[in-house]
Amino acid sequence: MPRTPGQDHRESLRERRERRALIDDPAVVLNAAARFLEVRSRSVDELRRHLTQAGYRPDLVDAAVARLTELRMLDDATFARMWVESRDRARPRSEAALRRELTLKGIGRELAAEVLDERRGGHLGATGALEGGGSDADEAGEGPDMLAAKRLLAKRGSALARIPDARTRRHRAYALLARNGFDPEVCREATNRYFAAAPEPAAEPAAWDD
Repeated sequence: MPRTPGQDHRESLRERRERRALIDDPAVVLNAAARFLEVRSRSVDELRRHLTQAGYRPDLVDAAVARLTELRMLDDATFARMWVESRDRARPRSEAALRRELTLKGIGRELAAEVLDERRGGHLGATGALEGGGSDADEAGEGPDMLAAKRLLAKRGSALARIPDARTRRHRAYALLARNGFDPEVCREATNRYFAAAPEPAAEPAAWDD
């Protein structure tokens, strides 16, 4: 019976895994790990899963993780802080959503709590995404979630401005915040503050893709 392209592809993946399982040179696995880290920073769990799913021997995977940790190319604390800062800067999310994302990346509960506590205090620091924005914001009733919600609405300002009906605009803004993990109180208050300020449409169009 002829093989379908899908069958050939699955067998090819299986064969690659079987070939990698026979590798006994630690340098080969270390190089594969380094290539995976070239794209972006990864957590220990992400790297371990990638190498394991690729088919490499568990002992060589452990050795690669240990060596990259020793070289400081792999560090969960640094990764978690960079992940949260990146989200706050480019794709704001609520603290609850960030905690879920860190968990999915394999970051432990205690480390995630530590990083989010730093965010809450405005001391995240490595890229300055929230640095200096903690205490003053809290005194004004604007914790990190409120600030993140306002940034997200500002990023989608152009799309909101294109909605002709005012009530629909508010519903879309509220729904956007809810999809990104903000609680109802933050959704309501951030939406009210945003439209009370009557922002001008953003220069670049924004896509409703998340």
